[in-house]
Amino acid sequence: MIPQELIRRKRDGGELTGDEVRAFVAGMTDGSIAESQVSAFAMAVFFRGMSMDERIALTRAMTESGRRMDWRELRLDGPVVDKHSTGGVGDKVSLMLAPLLASRGGYVPMISGRGLGHTGGTLDKLESIPGYNATPDAALFRKAVAEAGCAIIGQTDDLAPADRRFYAIRDVTATVESVPLITASILSKKLAAGLDALVMDVKTGSGAFADSLGMARELAESIVTVANGAGLATSALITDMNQVLGRTAGNALEVRESVEYLTGRHRDGRLEAVTEALATELATLADLTGSKDDPVEHFAHMVRVLGGPADFIERYEHYLPTAPVRKEVPLPVAGIVTRIDTRAIGIAVIELGGGRRKVTDRIDHAVGLSDIRAIGETAGPGQPFCIIHARDPESAARAEAIILNAVTVGEAASGDAPVVIERVTERGQ
Repeated sequence: MIPQELIRRKRDGGELTGDEVRAFVAGMTDGSIAESQVSAFAMAVFFRGMSMDERIALTRAMTESGRRMDWRELRLDGPVVDKHSTGGVGDKVSLMLAPLLASRGGYVPMISGRGLGHTGGTLDKLESIPGYNATPDAALFRKAVAEAGCAIIGQTDDLAPADRRFYAIRDVTATVESVPLITASILSKKLAAGLDALVMDVKTGSGAFADSLGMARELAESIVTVANGAGLATSALITDMNQVLGRTAGNALEVRESVEYLTGRHRDGRLEAVTEALATELATLADLTGSKDDPVEHFAHMVRVLGGPADFIERYEHYLPTAPVRKEVPLPVAGIVTRIDTRAIGIAVIELGGGRRKVTDRIDHAVGLSDIRAIGETAGPGQPFCIIHARDPESAARAEAIILNAVTVGEAASGDAPVVIERVTERGQ
């Protein structure tokens, strides 16, 4: 196999065979294909797409590039389930949903990612917790799932290693928003995790990769078709990302909001609606009928097993890092928030240091935004749209300029948009 010939054929709109896709993935995995060639392949797919057969071949090859988890020897007394989101701004649903599913009798080995483009990454959020091991070995991963009922970790070296490399390259080459590549990236990790059932949260709107409902439907249908074709029971919910999900955006700030959700101290309505809808979907898909207990205990147990503080829930304010500069963002004109460029809000977090411009960038876990107003709420000179948490005044000022250009106010907002827009299932269900 000559990599440049496959790249050329895909660039020109041709279709690759399953053997060719497998050979290219093998080269990505062992490093024999250069980063420049992987980047070129990603760009060719971005513009030319992939047939369903190519998507299935790519997903299977990336899954088979490493080890697959097998949970049978643990004799778990419930199904192995998971959820995955296509990413958004302030999307901290995984932090609540994993322990919630565990409290209802499921076991959740959640393989998550880092920040991708303008969206936050679940692992970056969890690494705000001192000592939390987001890349444990297989034994510790299994121990956490068995004992806590859930474990949210990143890709280890032996789970879908081809995707690990591909994911990082896509992030910095403007090839994130590709339905075939998103499908293969998500499902290679989920298939390697040995799941019984999966629910997808496919975001649409100004803060999502799928900014149009049509693209969201295409992505949801692609994932559901490929996953069920590979034997993994999967459905998808299309949810709204035209505004920040919850009241925070930024790593430690989102962990704080998640803890307050789990403890019942504060729950944003839209965030709760998405979390409960996904829990209900998985309960139906996997027949989760176990008795309910307290999700926060499962979260605390997971943190403890994976190296975090034993008293994290009791003292989360002490453990989570805080930024030295706080700045309110008042809008120049008072009114009702009618529109938010949510992607720009995500860019503002990156400007503060809470996201990556390139693969090697270090995340500042303390920075971000809190107290974010929702569409339909009032903001103005006396009521700030949000509070910036920054490392220094200069970055705060740059983020403020982005935010002010991202928010529109008027005399009235349109009617409440549903946070759960559509449900997508395998044809015939």
